[in-house]
Amino acid sequence: MLLFPLSGIKAQQPINVYEDSLKIGDTMLPGLSVTIPEADYDKTLKEWVKELQSRTKSQVVTENNQMSIFGANIRSISSDPVNVYSRLVSLDSMLMLYASFELKKDQYVERDLDESVFNKAQNFLKEFSKTQYLSVARDQVNAEEKKLHDLQKELSSLENEKSRMRKSISSANSNISSDNENISAGNAELTTVNAALAEQNAQLATMEEGSARKELEDQVKDLEKRKRKAEQSIKSSERKIRKADSNIDKATGEIPRNERIQEKLKEQIAEQEAVYQKFADKLKRIKAY
Repeated sequence: MLLFPLSGIKAQQPINVYEDSLKIGDTMLPGLSVTIPEADYDKTLKEWVKELQSRTKSQVVTENNQMSIFGANIRSISSDPVNVYSRLVSLDSMLMLYASFELKKDQYVERDLDESVFNKAQNFLKEFSKTQYLSVARDQVNAEEKKLHDLQKELSSLENEKSRMRKSISSANSNISSDNENISAGNAELTTVNAALAEQNAQLATMEEGSARKELEDQVKDLEKRKRKAEQSIKSSERKIRKADSNIDKATGEIPRNERIQEKLKEQIAEQEAVYQKFADKLKRIKAY
């Protein structure tokens, strides 16, 4: 997984509001401009139109990338509806929003006319820019937090897998011990049964037909069943031991690989935690604007 080098993280940029002008048609209107760092053009344009149209039935009209709305309700600037002319421009690493506020016919917000209202317009634009920049920063923080969570989840999965492999080895060793005991018991049973069969078969060789011979033959059949059962039990335990040995070999070989991957992930997590913290700190600083 590729991580952003810390040096590649964009530091927070300042939000600057300037006394400016805006050309609408052939007319230059007094106004202001504000920088909106790192913001997406289409998303910001949508939010700007939404802000202008909020609390009013008036609609923004766009012509040649120039926007105008008559009767916008911007309480933070004026208690009366205002006309707003604006334009959003995309630059290399930021957007620039130009806006002119017409309080009354041909009376625009200007510092020289009313500094108090001018400051209110400045704050309005700054707060809009800050909101957009915060949205960008939150998205960045959320993206880095998800990367960190995914890495931690992957590490947890590997830790659980290692634990399962260790339990599998322990269980396999326990089963091998049990099956070895079963084989020993089976071999002991075979020794006893084979001795009994040899003795009874020798007796049968000298016996004549009759009830006694029939009874001994039945005993021989029972012994042969016991022998087959013991042999099958031994073979079954041997198969289980081979399978358990194979599982142990596989798990024993996988654990070092698992541990190597865990170490790499821990390094990536440490790096990603630093990246995430950088973006989180950036978000805090923007909030403080």
